[in-house]
Amino acid sequence: MKPFRKTITVYGASSSKIDKSFADAAYRLGRLMALSDRTVLTGGGNTGLMASVEDGVLDNGGTVIGVIPKFMVENGWMHGGLSKVIETDDMHERKQKLADMADAIVTLPGGTGTMEELLEVITWKTLGLCSKPLIILNTDGYYNKLLDFFDYAVKLNFMKEEYKSVWRVVNTPEEAMEIIDEEDRTCPVGKYN
Repeated sequence: MKPFRKTITVYGASSSKIDKSFADAAYRLGRLMALSDRTVLTGGGNTGLMASVEDGVLDNGGTVIGVIPKFMVENGWMHGGLSKVIETDDMHERKQKLADMADAIVTLPGGTGTMEELLEVITWKTLGLCSKPLIILNTDGYYNKLLDFFDYAVKLNFMKEEYKSVWRVVNTPEEAMEIIDEEDRTCPVGKYN
């Protein structure tokens, strides 16, 4: 059976100075997505976890669409092996396309850019502007402090308790794929914004 949740956006770090365990998990996620016939959307970069997930997909016969601003292409920051490239005018257009084109979103560990993407999708989901599955891949407990902060925000009434249901947290790429497969079985893609 072909997957409903065919196109998966993956957010992740562009830093190449991080521990190899993060890159290994990102590569494994890319491999699993390729083997399950998913198309992967990324920011199109050639470093960090972005490149690791792209390599995992491409090395295993999958398709990666890179959505990347023109200035990044001009600076030589684009992955050279992408299946397809969508150039945008700026970062805002890039983020919108990555969210709009996805059937589900997986967030890998990352810095401020990744955090911005994650928090924007969380905000859209809490406002009812997006209902696509959002999965946080908490490799090596990377997001533990952010998740603790969300609990603290709930405790002080800055955030509603039910907002914590707009994302799912997993520790491994295999668990991320299980959730995507579960979404395929329980909710047809047409339901999502």
